[in-house]
Amino acid sequence: MGLIERAYGTDAAFDPKGEKSQWERFVRYLEFLNENARGGVQYKLIFLIRHGQGYHNLKEAEVGRQQWESYWSHLDGDGNTVWADSRLAEKGKQQAQALNDFWRDAIAAGMPTPQRYYTSPLARCLETTSITYSGLEVPADRPFKPIIKENLRERFGKHTCDRRSSRNWIATNYPDFRIESTLTEADELWKKEVRESEGEIAERVTTLLQDIFQQDDKSILSFTAHSGFLRALYGVIGHPDVWVSAGAMVPVLVRAS
Repeated sequence: MGLIERAYGTDAAFDPKGEKSQWERFVRYLEFLNENARGGVQYKLIFLIRHGQGYHNLKEAEVGRQQWESYWSHLDGDGNTVWADSRLAEKGKQQAQALNDFWRDAIAAGMPTPQRYYTSPLARCLETTSITYSGLEVPADRPFKPIIKENLRERFGKHTCDRRSSRNWIATNYPDFRIESTLTEADELWKKEVRESEGEIAERVTTLLQDIFQQDDKSILSFTAHSGFLRALYGVIGHPDVWVSAGAMVPVLVRAS
């Protein structure tokens, strides 16, 4: 998971005999940073998950990016497959299950589970979140109660795979997820002729981060989102622009002031 083997200033008091795992020592250091932060500074560890492979990804791979962007992405499907608010394909479900298996082993090795879970309202992210985190043994103070945030969505507009289902559909199919109060019944943000620009999604990512850093006092979070969102987030936080494969998870440590 990219955690660099290193010593922390909290090791002497927290792990004098060298018995703790690297992740346990890192989490204690994260707690120390927040306990001693001044001037509104906060630190959060965020596990970034890109949804598993969806039917829209399969169609793009079949026809090529140019044909997908110019024609197929504007349709709901091809008569055999539907990709409007695309669901997970079988491989996508397997990728999410692989994350679930990973978490089971990681928890046993001392890696911390999220204290709060956030997800895009698009179907492929809801399903990925559900499969990834269901059935894990987590502490009582961090139950699996995902929060659905509109601003975690993929770029708005044109592509039907990015047009979300109704609030009622989400509530019916994911009754244990908490839907933010501002999410409307119908998708009012998706426009058939206008695609959200890279600058606009970066602004949306910034708004989301400001919202969460101001409202959420937890220091270990999970975001389930999309490639376009994640690349925009990398730009906002100054992270190297690396491609995130479908069904992949990347941890980032974010300092905000």
